[in-house]
Amino acid sequence: MSRPARLVVLSLALAALPLSLACAGPSAGSPEDVLAAYSRAVQRGHLAEAYALLSDDAKKTIPFEQFKRMLQENPEQAQELVRALDRPRSGPPRVTAKVTGADGEPLLLVYESGAWRVDGSAIDLYSQTTPERAALAFVRAVENKRYDILLRFVPDSQREGLAEPQLRAAWEGEQKQDMARLTEALKAALPTARFEVVGDRATLAYGAGGTIELVREHGAWKVEELK
Repeated sequence: MSRPARLVVLSLALAALPLSLACAGPSAGSPEDVLAAYSRAVQRGHLAEAYALLSDDAKKTIPFEQFKRMLQENPEQAQELVRALDRPRSGPPRVTAKVTGADGEPLLLVYESGAWRVDGSAIDLYSQTTPERAALAFVRAVENKRYDILLRFVPDSQREGLAEPQLRAAWEGEQKQDMARLTEALKAALPTARFEVVGDRATLAYGAGGTIELVREHGAWKVEELK
């Protein structure tokens, strides 16, 4: 997928952001209603209507003229994603909210039965279910020197001959300061991070030129490259 196509996917994915909180209100309609309205607006070329359905954060990131240009320059990819949004979805929608704590770590809440509940990710400190959770868990494992946990984040293609001693030597040896700098910059970026996800790969640019690339294997996100 080309860079422009990935940007279209990213901008359209951001359209789901209003569902997190807006749908909790009785006048906002259901998540399905919002997605249907967004899909219709894009299909009919009513881009101002579609843009109005983006969250405030998305609008700050992508001005209307940029949103309009991205859709007009990549019509096939835009329509492909619209068709995906129109496909029947299994199960009820999951309404969530992310709160950033005093320590800078995000905490996920889920809206269930008319009340907000703390998500299970608050219990699973080393979750790899999403790129965001995996990156946060990776940083936590590094800080706690849990090299047994860090092994879980190594992709299969890089796993051969690798064990805890090798990981410890890498993180606490001559490159210790460089590795610490990378993880500190990554940790600082995570509270507001938005990964670019394409299939089973996710990428996040952070800090002054840093990049983390993740790959999903066997349902778990792993760190393929950190630089």
